Amino acid sequence: MRALTWEGVNQVAAREVPDPRIENRQDMIVKVRRSVTCGSDLHLLGGYIPFMRAGDVLGHEFMGEVVETGMDVRNHTIGDRVVVSSFIACGRCWYCANDLYSSCDNGNTNPAITETLWGQAPGGCYGYSHALGGFKGSHAEYIRVPFADVGAFRVPDGVSDERALFASDAAPTGWMGADLGGVKPGDVVAVWGAGAVGQLAARASMLLGAERVIVIDRFDYRLRMTERYIGAETINYTRTGVEAELRERTGGRGPDVCIEAVGMEGHSTGPEYLYDQVKQQLRLQQDRPPAVREAVLACRKGGTVFVLGVFAGMVDKFPLGALMNKGLTLRGAQVHGPRYIPMLLERMERDELVTEHLATHAMSLDDGADGYRLFKEKQDDCVRSVFMP
Repeated sequence: MRALTWEGVNQVAAREVPDPRIENRQDMIVKVRRSVTCGSDLHLLGGYIPFMRAGDVLGHEFMGEVVETGMDVRNHTIGDRVVVSSFIACGRCWYCANDLYSSCDNGNTNPAITETLWGQAPGGCYGYSHALGGFKGSHAEYIRVPFADVGAFRVPDGVSDERALFASDAAPTGWMGADLGGVKPGDVVAVWGAGAVGQLAARASMLLGAERVIVIDRFDYRLRMTERYIGAETINYTRTGVEAELRERTGGRGPDVCIEAVGMEGHSTGPEYLYDQVKQQLRLQQDRPPAVREAVLACRKGGTVFVLGVFAGMVDKFPLGALMNKGLTLRGAQVHGPRYIPMLLERMERDELVTEHLATHAMSLDDGADGYRLFKEKQDDCVRSVFMP
């Protein structure tokens, strides 16, 4: 079958790879109908997560059609249209029983790397390096789905492929930030990043009752999209001081909840950006955290900062003093997909959650290298590139 593979730092290629097959009784095979790029993929492309091997199939956000099921699969039949959670969870361990699906004890078949890095291993993730299990990704014609009854969900007839696609990762990730960040009616919420996850975190905050939602980015086309389709306020951080602007818009107090949806390659306009970039390139620190720093400093006293962007290791110049002395709550997580996906599909069916506008560029797998170039370099107003095998 055809698939889009990682071939080296900033090198992807469409090539022939072996077809997937049923390996366990709870597996199923899905024919991919839509698979989309994600900002966290760029960390793989850039070599910042050094556990990729040439030929690894990329992609973790997808939907498709069931074409084969293992003997123990009960919730799905051949022909079902399904969306699949990006993280792989068993549904039976302590973490899954407590709705912490991305922390599953059994989803990651290669836990030694992350146990060494972080003390414990998270669950597995499609197409996201051998540190998270080495699973084949979704930028392919077919994909094996382990624990199919836990991570795959039937798409309602009234929800299009284009809309359902974002229920795989971007929508549940954004919703998780608002939910676990504790957004409640009347809150002011600030979101760093106007990509798909940031926009959907903003929409989730609004649906949870936030009085005002403010999204921060530097690309005008993404901010215009956020205003048009999400209805949030925006700030272009290259034109104004974000902390001062947020104080001004909140009566001097600061946002109640700050959601970081940028990740380990964050950009800023201050001198710390050059500092972070040099240290990251020299591998003296793994991640660039300017958005996290700014969120901690901007958040009101006693507020919450939730980190949705992907980080891999150590960061420098973290404002721990501000976190402690302001009495902030700092949280983060990889997406607990099964906790949110069924509810999100229902909201999509009722048109409460609209995502089609995020799929700005649709193409075949053979054009995948161009799709990632547009996505990475923010060319042609690209928000997400969607591959249709």
